[in-house]
Amino acid sequence: MVFNKLKYLILFLMPSLVLTADVGYGSAPHLNGEELAIFWVIPFVGILLSIAVFPLVANHFWHHNFGKVSLFWAVSLVLPFLIVQGLEITIYELLHVGLLEYVPFIILLLALFTISGGVQLKGTLVGTPMLNTIIILIGTSLASWMGTTGAAMLLIRPLIRANEQRKNKVHVIVFFIFLVANIGGSLTPLGDPPLFLGFLKGVDFFWTTSTMFLPMVFMVICLLVIFFGLDTYFYRKEGEVVPDLSEKQKLGLDGSFNLLLLIGVVFGVLLSGFWKPNIHFEIYHVHLELQNLVRDILLLALAYASWTLTPKKIREANEYTWFPIVEVGKLFAGIFVTIIPAIAILKAGPNGALASVVSSVSQDGEPINYMYFWLTGILSSFLDNAPTYLVFFNTAGGVPSVLMNDIPNTLLAISAGAVFMGANTYIGNAPNFMVKSISEASGIAMPSFFGYFFKWAVPILMPLFIIVTYIFFL
Repeated sequence: MVFNKLKYLILFLMPSLVLTADVGYGSAPHLNGEELAIFWVIPFVGILLSIAVFPLVANHFWHHNFGKVSLFWAVSLVLPFLIVQGLEITIYELLHVGLLEYVPFIILLLALFTISGGVQLKGTLVGTPMLNTIIILIGTSLASWMGTTGAAMLLIRPLIRANEQRKNKVHVIVFFIFLVANIGGSLTPLGDPPLFLGFLKGVDFFWTTSTMFLPMVFMVICLLVIFFGLDTYFYRKEGEVVPDLSEKQKLGLDGSFNLLLLIGVVFGVLLSGFWKPNIHFEIYHVHLELQNLVRDILLLALAYASWTLTPKKIREANEYTWFPIVEVGKLFAGIFVTIIPAIAILKAGPNGALASVVSSVSQDGEPINYMYFWLTGILSSFLDNAPTYLVFFNTAGGVPSVLMNDIPNTLLAISAGAVFMGANTYIGNAPNFMVKSISEASGIAMPSFFGYFFKWAVPILMPLFIIVTYIFFL
């Protein structure tokens, strides 16, 4: 069903692409952030608070209506925007954020989610502390190259099966979220959505690989040591796990051809970064570059190939459903729409309504890197790390060549804050949602939103972030 809808959408858009190819429309409509009052960010705050609060106070309602809530907040921005800013600016801003940011973002997630869901790691696994640590380490290593979403979806079910006889296993899932669904994706734009958005803005593909390596290694080593100690404690406390070996199965992979498709995803993203044919199409002043269109079409083709070629029994064994990606797609659509005025205001710098935020991350015109790290991180914890990255990317100037070469530690602080602290809450990064949902469907009583934050993230992650601050940003 999803791919049928995508097919019709592409067919619908193709005439527009053809008709607008290389047509000049003059200067693009200009949204002046200096003229926007702070109340324009209310829909953005509203949708993010809805994500945090509704699952706690009205879970049934939220489960069936999250798309309508997202639409409500998007409309609550668009309608007054039309009245105040006019049709021209509104259409341009919606097309700009949709075609250049949201669509590539969701296509990448869809491809990784679909392809990884076609790979089944089979075999009898026993959830010992050593095995759990190895699985999490493997997932952490894979996350930068197949995405936090891809790595998490590939390994969460084998990890759950390995620990099905364990009494205490919530901590296993929590550390899996910390490392595989977040910190492991630090090294490439494939790893985590905010880094991919940075890549779309012009950040070099391998810039994060070299710059984020040491902070990531520090976090990974510390968290794996803590996890191994904690898991060993619980393992000994509950006694030796006796697995059911009546149907012992050798380790193996089903649907392994999907790994080749994942390599294709990597190739597609690399292609868009290094191939510059200088050919573009225009839709209402929005420039669509050929290499990016080719990348997105390739990713959709790879996802479709995985969906059609993978035997249904593999996806059934993985308990594969479209719900996680549908949930992320609908919520992020609202987020990307409502963040438009926030970005414009922040681009206005000291002349905008969020001048206090801008001033807090700079002094005498110089960036304060530790403030970028913590502000990006805190907002990534309770909002979402992808749009938060965009906000502070633009606050720091929004020029990738300047950020990478002149103030690399500032871009590092923004990147590390968005990726690392996305682990602080369930809403910090898209895979967090998915891992929690799959775990609960398997009978694991995951902590509430605030339970996860106060019981796990604050005592474990926050001290490490303070150390990271002293080592890398002071």
